[in-house]
Amino acid sequence: MSIYDFEVKDSDGNMVSLSQFKNKVLLIVNTAIKCGFAPQYTELNEMYAEFNEQGFEILDFPCNQFADQSPGTIEEITEVCRNKWLVPYQIFDKIDVNGENADPLFEYLKNEQPFTDIKGKGATALKLMLRAKDRHYKDNNDIKWNFTKFLVDREGNVVRRFEPTENLGDVKKAIADLI
Repeated sequence: MSIYDFEVKDSDGNMVSLSQFKNKVLLIVNTAIKCGFAPQYTELNEMYAEFNEQGFEILDFPCNQFADQSPGTIEEITEVCRNKWLVPYQIFDKIDVNGENADPLFEYLKNEQPFTDIKGKGATALKLMLRAKDRHYKDNNDIKWNFTKFLVDREGNVVRRFEPTENLGDVKKAIADLI
């Protein structure tokens, strides 16, 4: 099984084979337009602008599983992404990333890069919130919150998982190392 074996639905409802991204560096992100981490869109847009011509793509998957922070239809979410956050890269259909309805792509990503820890600015607050909901949150590979990122190299290997609180400068450096 490889990342290129997956098909996902885009924001227009069309099936897209991830094989079309062969030989590209990918950053796959679960997003939410009303999340406190939504300002990360700005830095993600900057990374996209800097690295896209060198074979870099961001795949944006809206998800409403965390505190109802991505409500509405995919059309409404896409409109906010394009108009408020000026997102230039591909937005896919709204999905679940955890639970019985989790998208198979995200199940694969979580297995390839298991959860280790939450680090970075805001990590303590996120850990406290997660612990209040589930004191055993550390014991599984679930996506913990919006804006978890998976970095995929040009050969389709899932090489890194970044939790939402991790420094985007570290994400950028990891991308640059693969470009």
